[in-house]
Formats: sequence, C-alpha cells, structure tokens
Amino acid sequence: MDQDQNIHRPHDKGYKYLLSSKRAFIELLRSCIRRDWVHYIDENDLVELDKSYILPDFSEREADLVYQLKLREYDVIFYILLELQSSVDHQMPYRLLLYQIEIWRDILKNTDQKEAARKDFRLPAIVPIVLYNGKPPWTAKRSFREGLSGHELFGEELLDFQYFLIDVHRYTEEDLAQLSNLIGAVFLLDQTEESNELIQKLRTLTTLLKQLSDEQLHQLSTWIQRIFKWRLPPDAQLAVDELATSMQ
Repeated sequence: MDQDQNIHRPHDKGYKYLLSSKRAFIELLRSCIRRDWVHYIDENDLVELDKSYILPDFSEREADLVYQLKLREYDVIFYILLELQSSVDHQMPYRLLLYQIEIWRDILKNTDQKEAARKDFRLPAIVPIVLYNGKPPWTAKRSFREGLSGHELFGEELLDFQYFLIDVHRYTEEDLAQLSNLIGAVFLLDQTEESNELIQKLRTLTTLLKQLSDEQLHQLSTWIQRIFKWRLPPDAQLAVDELATSMQ
C-alpha cells in the first residue's frame, strides 16, 4: 500500500462508518443532490447491502457503500464510491461502469432463471455517486461517453451514463452553515488541516451541536476521533478528545 492509501484509510473507515447510518445517508442525499426524488425516500424502505464490490484492478484503492431502495414502484440501488484520495482519477467513469456491471451480474446470478426471462423483468436502476474530498478541483469526465474516442460523431448508439459528484472542498463555509446539519458539520471539519483551525471550527459549531440528536452527536464524535486524532499533535489530540467527549 502506498503512502496516499495509508493517509486516506482512516477517511475510508470514517466515512463508511458515518454513512452506514441510514439517516446520515439520506441527509447526505438531501443536502447535496438537487433532485426531487431525494424527498420521496423513506428510511424504512432503505436497506444497506452488506457487500463491497472490490475489483482486482482497483483493489485497496477505494471504499464503497451500497444501498437498496424501493422508491414507489421502482427498485433502485445507490452505489457510493468514496474517492478519498489527493488526486483526481480520470478513469472514474470506466471504474463506475465496471462496478455497475458487477452489481447487475450479481443480481442476475441470484435471480431465478424463469423470473429473469420474464418480459416484464427489470434490473434495478443504479445511481452512482462519488464522494470526493481531495483539494484539487475534480476534472474527470462526468459522463462515460465523453471518454470515448470519436464520441462527437455518434449519438445514443454509444453507451452513456453520468454520476453524481459530491465534492467536499467545493462547498463554502456559508453553504455548509446553511445546511445546519450533521453532513454540513462533517464537511466543514473535513476541509480543515491545521489543528488550531480544527479546534476553532469545533467551537464555532456549538450552536449546531445543540440541534443534533444524541445519536448524531455520537456519530460526529466518533467520526472526529477516527479522522483527526491520528494526524494531530498530542496537545491538539487532547483538545479533540475533550470536545468529542462533551458531545456524547
């Protein structure tokens, strides 16, 4: 494992822990994705699939989350790739294509052949989402077709899809303050590198913290300790511990 992977492994685990909460995941969607359907999601209809799709070519490079949802009469799968690296991966559309194919292949493998052969059988829609917290702006293509040579010559004959990008560092402090929720607090802190700035931001979140539930406070406290303690000097670690403990 290279240095970049070592650095971001706590982020992988921290975000996976946080977004394994259905409430936090729905909050992420409603805070960051501007689509009407996010408001129709019922927490009771959302199920996290206990499966990670790690492809041989990309092993040890990413963490992912998979949620299944019955949205009205439709079967939907949310595939969330946590791209917590310091650089942009320009093969992202290709990677996401492979993950989607792997999900559909797994579904078909576990579906009765007679059921799969029915005229009205449908594979679930997959909504690909990339959560990126690198500092450089995200410059990878947002659609698969744009990465194909000569795509300008063809139309719908070419395979295409787009993915949602949630880019942590592109949100302003004002944007995140207006969210006034757990996701806004997490993104605000994740933009922070210096220990003094981290402590200051934690203290400015006092008003927001009063609005969070006990469960959300515990999630935020655990996330802070997992993400930041390993990279702070001892005195700052102690301050983080004290602030995190006060949340619980």
